[in-house]
Amino acid sequence: MQETILNLLDPKSGHFLLESGHHGDRWLDLQALCLRPRLLDPLIAELANRLAAFGIDAVCGPLVEGAFVALIVANRLDVEFTYSERFSQPAPDGLFPAAYRVPVTLRGKLRGKRVAIVNDVINAGSAVKGTFTDLQECEANVVAIGALLVLGTAASEFAAHANAALIGLETLPNKLWTAQTCPLCSSGVPLQDVAGFAESLPA
Repeated sequence: MQETILNLLDPKSGHFLLESGHHGDRWLDLQALCLRPRLLDPLIAELANRLAAFGIDAVCGPLVEGAFVALIVANRLDVEFTYSERFSQPAPDGLFPAAYRVPVTLRGKLRGKRVAIVNDVINAGSAVKGTFTDLQECEANVVAIGALLVLGTAASEFAAHANAALIGLETLPNKLWTAQTCPLCSSGVPLQDVAGFAESLPA
């Protein structure tokens, strides 16, 4: 299963700027994950089967790619689907100022529901954390966090803190650094902003 997931994500090694503002040595092509949706079928089936045990009422996925995976999972489980949208907010720690919010018209529909947050890949976990925080504001009960691939330990640490089950089809070790502690920066390795994250920051 790991080989299937990695083939879809076309991993690359180097020095990359990530959505959270961290630097990492692994890049995954998330935009290409749903290029051939049929190839996801066995992965979606397995993730949905594992999440079914939690009796969820709804699935919520962070835009963009995570929401695509979440939608397909929700369809397979025949439960409600919603999504969270990324927006900028002040960040005192030097990382990228981003949070996630469920659209106004969907917020009331989540009150009291058992919800699974589903993402494509969880790395630093900024999208999952932001979505979780907003689902709490919606008075939803997040019982599980699911992903096709979990990198590193940030997701498991957050899931334990949030008292939610973490369901990852595959896990891989991963290295993340802040800009101040990045050894690749210290070594003079050029930083690649493949997705243009720095350009999306407010002026």
